[in-house]
Amino acid sequence: VLNSIGFKLFDFFQFNHILFPFYENDKKQKVLLFGDTMKHFTSLHERILIGKRLYSLLFRDTHVLSQIISWAQHHPHTGSRKDYWPHLFSSVNESFSREFYKRRIKKCQLRNDAYRIYSPALIYAWRDMKHEEVDSEDWFTDWQVVHYLVDKEENINGQITEDYCKTLEKIELAILAKKNVLLREEE
Repeated sequence: VLNSIGFKLFDFFQFNHILFPFYENDKKQKVLLFGDTMKHFTSLHERILIGKRLYSLLFRDTHVLSQIISWAQHHPHTGSRKDYWPHLFSSVNESFSREFYKRRIKKCQLRNDAYRIYSPALIYAWRDMKHEEVDSEDWFTDWQVVHYLVDKEENINGQITEDYCKTLEKIELAILAKKNVLLREEE
């Protein structure tokens, strides 16, 4: 997976977002997203840093944490993006695979007469994987890792909704280019 062109492109264009949905207010009408963007996933250093940033985002503000927990308690997690934005995503493929792809979203809203974006539940998207057993030896081999325990005050606000919307539009442009160019070549 890490060496696939798709993974490398998502990493390069910084399309890998870690999202925590929550309601904008007590009326529970609009779902916003809180989180961060993963950069350079293959780097252990970067994975540690994003873990620290996410921890900081979640636990520095008890109000935000309670909003995220409340949303999660009321929505079973399927792994589909439909869980948090059913107005844009569907766990059923509503479009036809051979038709020309048309842009579907603009500013996180579905365009008129557009199909929702297919986002299956996780159990249908990925098969279960058997992993090798984890090595049980002590991971601590270098005292320099204690620097990861120091809290560096990074100014991250966690508001990722707008960035995520822009990412969806960029992905759509890539799909548009790929599908429409490849479909024309086959004819």
